[in-house]
Amino acid sequence: MAKQVWKPGNMLYPVPAVMVTTGDGNGIDDIITIAWTGTINSDPPMVSISVRKSRYSHELLTKNGEFVINLVTKDLCYAMDYCGVKSGRDVDKFAEMKMTKGKAQTVSVPVIEESPVNIECKVTQVIELGSHDMFLAEVTAVLADEKYMDETGKFDLNKTDLIAYSHGQYFTLGDYVGKFGYSVQKKK
Repeated sequence: MAKQVWKPGNMLYPVPAVMVTTGDGNGIDDIITIAWTGTINSDPPMVSISVRKSRYSHELLTKNGEFVINLVTKDLCYAMDYCGVKSGRDVDKFAEMKMTKGKAQTVSVPVIEESPVNIECKVTQVIELGSHDMFLAEVTAVLADEKYMDETGKFDLNKTDLIAYSHGQYFTLGDYVGKFGYSVQKKK
């Protein structure tokens, strides 16, 4: 198989595409679309988001130190795209996209009610990296919509149509192919 050599770049795709809510804690709220996000620790549960310094949300994150990662379904994809190309300095993204601000449990910024999962976070550290600053945060609460639970009370990813991002395009996740450890599981 022949392979081309490309310049260094981020080729780790697909990645989650999420809407992150933040605010000043006094009623000024914003939504930013983020693809540079991920799990960084299990105990305590921690995540990261990376944001350009020029973004309005960066300013709010720096002031308040709180945010919510709102997972995005196929039905929310249009709103997510809009929130990624419009600035909260100029528009109220909640109002423009007719999304509902919900009350978070542990942070002062809102959750997006239409999102199936809201991950509340408090910033513990900011790392300046170059084009982006990485906000490391401890997860302080997770809200999950009951309609996406299976009969055992577990979150059923197959019911959600969650969105992934790859090279400027959005995709829903594909078919279930296995679970962790299935390669070494004893056959019955």
